[in-house]
Amino acid sequence: MRTFLIMFFLILLNLGFGQEKFDSSAVEKFQKELNAEYADAQKSPLDPEDLALFKTLDFYPINEKFFVNAKFVRTEKEKPFQMKTSTDRKPMYVKYGEISFSIDGKSFQLNVYRNIELAKKEGFKDYLFLPFSDLTSGKESYIGGKYIDLKIPKGDTIAIDFNTSYNPYCAYSHRYSCPKVPLENNLAIEINAGVKKFHN
Repeated sequence: MRTFLIMFFLILLNLGFGQEKFDSSAVEKFQKELNAEYADAQKSPLDPEDLALFKTLDFYPINEKFFVNAKFVRTEKEKPFQMKTSTDRKPMYVKYGEISFSIDGKSFQLNVYRNIELAKKEGFKDYLFLPFSDLTSGKESYIGGKYIDLKIPKGDTIAIDFNTSYNPYCAYSHRYSCPKVPLENNLAIEINAGVKKFHN
């Protein structure tokens, strides 16, 4: 399963992360390639019975409002911690920074994390993990929240496109162990973007 997750992250990291301007074609590419992976029996997280019926993931309409250029603050001297997951597994993460942004005139802040073990692997040195939940979680979106994959920015801003947020594998099968969204990353707003909850 670990090898499969690494392959999945590599795919996501090649989908145009880090753009400073909204690009709907990049989101369309993200959706197309994500659907292709989920339809591939060798790579899909879907259980066999769901894979047999799979046609497409359910996405929110692409919305530029949910693309933000956030302020990025690197947090120094953070201590590694064991991130809670849906199982007994507790991978080591470290809080890497804080991002702040506004949507509809309201200000929000999220923490971004670095998977310590993953960062040691080739191709993942600059990888950051952004888990979040919002007011759609448990309704239109997966109850466990969603993830966004990012790269460490070179400056003090970072582009966040919630249109590229995706569900943990646990949304599709109990076979997987998924990091739980930390409480501090719960947004008091509806993020109507990215992948919706899975419908069998």
